[in-house]
Amino acid sequence: MRVLEVFLVFLRLGLTSFGGPVAHLGYFRAEFVTRRAWLGEAAYADLVALAGFLPGPASSQVGLSVGLLRAGWLGLLAAWAGFTLPSAALMTALALGTRLGDPGQSGWLTGLKVAAVAVVAQAVAGLWASLVTGRVRAGLALGTAAALLLWPGAGAQVLALLVCAGVGWRWLSGQVGAGGAALTAVPVSRRAGSALLLLAGALLLALPLLAALGPGWAILDATYRAGALVFGGGHVVLPLLEGRFANALPPGTFTAGYGAANAMPGPLFTFATFLGAAAHGLAGALIATLGIFLPGALLMVGALPHWAALAARPAARAALAGLNAGVVGLLLAALYNPVFTSAVRGPRDLALAVLAYAALTVLRWPAWAVVLACAGAGWAAL
Repeated sequence: MRVLEVFLVFLRLGLTSFGGPVAHLGYFRAEFVTRRAWLGEAAYADLVALAGFLPGPASSQVGLSVGLLRAGWLGLLAAWAGFTLPSAALMTALALGTRLGDPGQSGWLTGLKVAAVAVVAQAVAGLWASLVTGRVRAGLALGTAAALLLWPGAGAQVLALLVCAGVGWRWLSGQVGAGGAALTAVPVSRRAGSALLLLAGALLLALPLLAALGPGWAILDATYRAGALVFGGGHVVLPLLEGRFANALPPGTFTAGYGAANAMPGPLFTFATFLGAAAHGLAGALIATLGIFLPGALLMVGALPHWAALAARPAARAALAGLNAGVVGLLLAALYNPVFTSAVRGPRDLALAVLAYAALTVLRWPAWAVVLACAGAGWAAL
């Protein structure tokens, strides 16, 4: 059964995908493009590009889209649940009293960060080989990487991708074949997609009015608003949640929860789960988890059929060719900062990253095996 298959695959990813959203995209590509061939390179790049334009957790949005394309609406729910539940459960347990110690000095965490370097490097190399052909696309990828290294931030990312799309539309029209769109058989109609987009906007306007009805509604409003306004990855959610939760929790709880979230597998957005549980127990955890992920899911699924229809037009395919080259450049910049800079602190870490890359590319180890091996090596070396 495809739904069960989707859940089990994403559950394993939810238990082993450390390193943040960029690393998650590398794990997804290794699993769904290279290993299982659930979708092609171009279709995967289109999903990454769309998630990059929308607010919300990019890796979770790409993951639930893969589940949707593979097994329909139940596949979407299975993908989200499998990828999110491990981290959400750990963060809830921590908020309700479990002490995980200080993750910042753990050798296994160092090893996991190094594994993320190898996984993202493999993803960049694979995407480059298939999507960056010719001088124009190579220039767009390298130019995007250079620009984002100099001017990091969500605004610069969106601007760079828009420029790449414009250059592709102008200069790549004669270089893109006449084939159909990369994303096919999207099980959502354009009418249904429009309804989901309207629902996302309506909730953003209505929930502040409902927040006065009780603490549950207030948590839902705060987390939904944060999830709907976050561009640029999970770390940006911190200031959006701080105003609602920091002063309502015991001193140090907000910061400790954020530190723990960075040591968990899966999406960083489960930091909101921790805050909801710390403020109002299990019910608060469930409401906060729903609130933080719902807007990104509504926007991604709502935009997907329009994105697929737009991509079927020749001019749009040329723009997408430039856009996808920009996505490769974005990942190349992220490979250095924050992935490499946060993981490699000396020759030993670099050597482990090189060996992990060799295991992925030469020995053809699956990503999860490399992750576990690096965690063990990091633990043994500390």
